Amino acid sequence: MTDQTDLSEEFEAYRARLLAIATRVLGSTADAQDVVQEAWLRLARQEPGSIENLGGWLTTVVGRLSIDAIRSRTTKGEVSYEEQFRDPIVTPDDADASQSPEDLAIQADALGLALMVVLGSLRPEERLAFVLHDMFAVPFGEIGQIIDKSADAAKMAASRARRKVQGAPRPTSGRHEQRRVVDAFLAAARDGDFDGLLEVLDPDLRWELHGSRDVTVTRGRKDLLRALARGRDSGVTARRVLVGGQPGILAWSPSGAPLTLMACTVENGRMTRVASLTDGARLERLDLPPRDPEESDA
Repeated sequence: MTDQTDLSEEFEAYRARLLAIATRVLGSTADAQDVVQEAWLRLARQEPGSIENLGGWLTTVVGRLSIDAIRSRTTKGEVSYEEQFRDPIVTPDDADASQSPEDLAIQADALGLALMVVLGSLRPEERLAFVLHDMFAVPFGEIGQIIDKSADAAKMAASRARRKVQGAPRPTSGRHEQRRVVDAFLAAARDGDFDGLLEVLDPDLRWELHGSRDVTVTRGRKDLLRALARGRDSGVTARRVLVGGQPGILAWSPSGAPLTLMACTVENGRMTRVASLTDGARLERLDLPPRDPEESDA
């Protein structure tokens, strides 16, 4: 590394990987961006030529900063609500090559919401060990150095995490079927087709409404159907998206402000779970697709 320009260029070559690691460990794009920015600031303070393995050094810094961020959440009492619906990665369901390399790197193995919830229940070291080894092929020896433990201890931490992750629910429907169900849901909601909605909503539907202060959970279709009727009457528009790589819907108010982000679980041709994020402040900080799909290529 010679000067600040060269340093910045070398860092940018690692940015997508670092952001992907931090996003998976923290489950929050905003927190991940903060961690990566702090890693850059620390790198900029290093003496030129003092780092032999820049990629390893940056991975270590991002890993440790991510652990510190998780522990800080716990200290501040933020985990209980934030972990229930952590900031997801939201992309158009018709994503194509017009996306940036950074977007594609994050989306390539995007986590489903069920897996994100499982990761959120792990200890910080377990979460980091699992993400680094199983998703980014970092050797246990290097992981041990990052978490200040032996390679064997790092391997055990990843193994404990893996057992929990393997028990997470898996989608029983393929992507084509998921899209069909979401499209049918959107069409029925737009047209006020009550029977059509009943066709795609499971009778024992679990609806989680994540507001600005609390989370409300209901069983059955009644409450969601009422909310959909209100939205149709008020001119709400919506489009299909991917939420953490899984089927979802993003809705806007008539003024164009993001109104609701819905993450959907599709099983056997019906939606069995819908998690709706309606907290305006959290929606504003997410990197959301545009309301008009034509703007995706802009």
